[in-house]
Amino acid sequence: MKLFKWTGPLEEAGNLPEESRALLLNNDEEVLVLQEAESTNLEDAVAYEILDQSGDLPSGRFAVLNNIPVAEDGREIFEQRFTNRARLIEAEPGFVAIRVLRPVNSDTYVILTMWEDEESFITWQSSQAYGKAHAKRGTEDGVDQRPNIFPRPSFVTKYKK
Repeated sequence: MKLFKWTGPLEEAGNLPEESRALLLNNDEEVLVLQEAESTNLEDAVAYEILDQSGDLPSGRFAVLNNIPVAEDGREIFEQRFTNRARLIEAEPGFVAIRVLRPVNSDTYVILTMWEDEESFITWQSSQAYGKAHAKRGTEDGVDQRPNIFPRPSFVTKYKK
C-alpha cells in the first residue's frame, strides 16, 4: 500500500477528480490531499511507501507532517529507528493515526500523525510519552548525532479539516 500526497493552492483543489479527494485538509497556504491506494490519478502527487501505520486517517481533524530529509546511506538507520519505536503515541488522548512514510522518488521521509484537534497534538508534545519517544535526541545514541544522515533540516507542516 502507498500513500499519495498532493499539495497545491485552494483554487486548484476543485479541479481534482472527485475520487482523488480521499482526505482533504488545508492550512493558510495550501490544500493537502492524502490518498492511501496502490495507484493514483492525482497529477503531481508525491508517492510514499507506508513503512508503519496505526489508526484510521480519515477519522482525524488535525494533521502534522514531520518532513525529514535523509541521506541515502542513512536510510537503514533511520528506518530502523522508526521500526523499533516505543509506540506510546497510540495511547495518547486525541491521537487518531500515524503513518511512517518512505519516499518513492525523493529523500524526504514523512512522519504523519492525525489528531482529533490541535490541542491534542500540543498536549502530546508536553507529555511523558513524547519525552520518552525523543529521549535520545541530542545524545550520542540519537540518530540526529550520526554524521551526514540528514542533508538538510527537517520541517513540520500542519493542516486541518
